[in-house]
Amino acid sequence: MRIASFIYAALCIAAPVQAQQVIVNVEERPDPWIINGCHIGPAAKCPGADLRFADLSNADLTGADLSQAKLSRADLRHANLSGANLTGADMEGARMTTVFMGGANLTGASLRGADLSFVRAAKAIFDRSDMTAATLEKALLKGATFHGARFVNTDLMEAKFYEANLEGATMEGVKLRFAVFQDAWMKDCKGCPTQWQTGETVWQTEEKERRRNEQ
Repeated sequence: MRIASFIYAALCIAAPVQAQQVIVNVEERPDPWIINGCHIGPAAKCPGADLRFADLSNADLTGADLSQAKLSRADLRHANLSGANLTGADMEGARMTTVFMGGANLTGASLRGADLSFVRAAKAIFDRSDMTAATLEKALLKGATFHGARFVNTDLMEAKFYEANLEGATMEGVKLRFAVFQDAWMKDCKGCPTQWQTGETVWQTEEKERRRNEQ
């Protein structure tokens, strides 16, 4: 038994040590980057463009004109849409995690089933947009406007609506856990948490949960 153990240990020491192979996937974007006639880049002029299912992750579309564009199921994760014109765009089911869209105009856009978790959309315009079954978890929406917007079965958990304008919006079956509506305007909003500040604060709720878990 001792001899066998010695031989095994010797073989282990003698065996060459191979460095772990690291595989890095680098997908270069074409130059110019054109999808269905749309030149992808800052200030792109692509009204009504067909970009369904397109891979636009990490794309810089700052100030782009994508009004009435077809972006359903498109991958826009980590893209920059700051100041972009997305009025009337079809963005159903789009993947928009951590998109930068400060000041973007999404008036009348369809965002049904879209994933907008972690988006940064300060002062963006979502007037009359449809966010049915969309996810805005942990979205930063300070100063954004949602006149007449629809939030039906929408996930708004931990979303930040600081100074947002929700006048005339509709909320039905939404998830509001830990959402913040500090100084939000909710005139004529159906289902909005107009009394959200009268209840327990987030930290009070968290402290209760912590104590309950310790028992």
